[in-house]
Amino acid sequence: MKFFVWLIRVLVFVLLLVLALANTQPATLNFLAGYFWQAPLILIGLAFFVVGLLAGLVSALPAMFRLRMENGRLRRELRVAREAPVPVQEPPMPPLI
Repeated sequence: MKFFVWLIRVLVFVLLLVLALANTQPATLNFLAGYFWQAPLILIGLAFFVVGLLAGLVSALPAMFRLRMENGRLRRELRVAREAPVPVQEPPMPPLI
C-alpha cells in the first residue's frame, strides 16, 4: 500500500514539474493605481498558492487554540477524577414490611 501512495506522490510531483516547465512565459499582473508585477506565470501561481495556504492557516488558528485549551481542561478534569477516591456505595436495604 505504501508503494502505491509513493507512486501517486511521484506522479503528482512529475505532473506539477511538467506544468511548471510548460508555463515559464512572462505574465503581467496589474494592480490598482498603475502597479504591476511581471513574472513567469508559474511563479505568480505559486505566490497565490502560498498566500492562500497562509490565509487558511491563519483562519484555522483560533479554532486550534480553542481545541487545545479544551483538551488541557479535559485532561486536568480526568486527572482529578482519577486521583479522587471512589466512594463505595452499599446496595440499598430492602423495604421492611
